[in-house]
Amino acid sequence: MLKIGITGGIGTGKSTICEIFALLGVPVYYADQAAKTLMATNSDLKQQLITTFGTATFTSKGELDTKYVANKVFNDENALQQLNALVHPVVLADFEKWCSRQHTPYILKEAALLIESGSYKQCDYTILVESPIALRINRLLNRDKSSEAQIRARIANQLPDEEKVKLANFLILNDEKHLLIPQIIALHTQFLIGSSGV
Repeated sequence: MLKIGITGGIGTGKSTICEIFALLGVPVYYADQAAKTLMATNSDLKQQLITTFGTATFTSKGELDTKYVANKVFNDENALQQLNALVHPVVLADFEKWCSRQHTPYILKEAALLIESGSYKQCDYTILVESPIALRINRLLNRDKSSEAQIRARIANQLPDEEKVKLANFLILNDEKHLLIPQIIALHTQFLIGSSGV
């Protein structure tokens, strides 16, 4: 079974593309969602987060306070590295367990920080989803309640596409000029053929 990583900056449309792959019968592991779930449910990880970031990491109901954590790490590189060092190994172990339950020619692992975290190395191939900055900002303005300045700050915090593309094996252009479905079908066919040799 091939493990295919899929990543891209915020607002590039990764989720939409993963939904299309899922319609083709491809299981998708959403690493960012899994991380949030594991942070709230894995007792060892929970304790480590409290020790590192304080009791305010979780609400009185025991739920992860994502705003508090985001504020802690947003402008603090050291805190972000600490968070990643705690969360990434737990997510990786969960991903491997999830993979063992799948019985398809290939699976997708969707993660915003696939390359930054180094977890692309656990994948056979990596797909990068690219979109022009103006289009990404427009999508996010329509989707989130963020200002353009906040969105630009979030984009600036991510590794630029020029760096990601060096480590990607495949590119999907989600720029409203190239049709998405044919690009996805072409990759789907390629992975099905490639998996038969694994």
